[in-house]
Amino acid sequence: MNLSNLKPAKGSVAKRKRIGRGEGSGRGGQSTRGHKGAQSRSGYSRKPGFEGGQMPLQRRVPKFGFKNRSRVEYKAINLSTLQALHEKTGISDFDPNVFIDQGLVSKNHLVKILGNGELQVKLNVTAHGFSKKAKEAIEAKEGKAEIVE
Repeated sequence: MNLSNLKPAKGSVAKRKRIGRGEGSGRGGQSTRGHKGAQSRSGYSRKPGFEGGQMPLQRRVPKFGFKNRSRVEYKAINLSTLQALHEKTGISDFDPNVFIDQGLVSKNHLVKILGNGELQVKLNVTAHGFSKKAKEAIEAKEGKAEIVE
């Protein structure tokens, strides 16, 4: 075996369809485009979503609901999570960078602290938002709940 007798696997390479090369080729005449109509003309291109005259999917399916463009999406972190994280790592000053380092949120997320769970220790927490219950629970233990600007 050498370079002169290498060939691709049988059936892996198909011959290109040569259209418009005379009647003898079997693909002359209308060159596989059929008779007349827009699709037989040069320069024709089908619109995206065109389904041959049938009502296209994007027009068949109704629109519904309301999407608020000014909605702010937060990643929620509960007080129970903060307590568990404090017990595990000993951290008592929490800010968005700590949450990112601990893998709770990604760097693009806004963080909101929610009041599910109990706090046993004083914590200083900086986040993008707090629920009323969470803020009261943090301040009841003489901690600080600051909002990121």
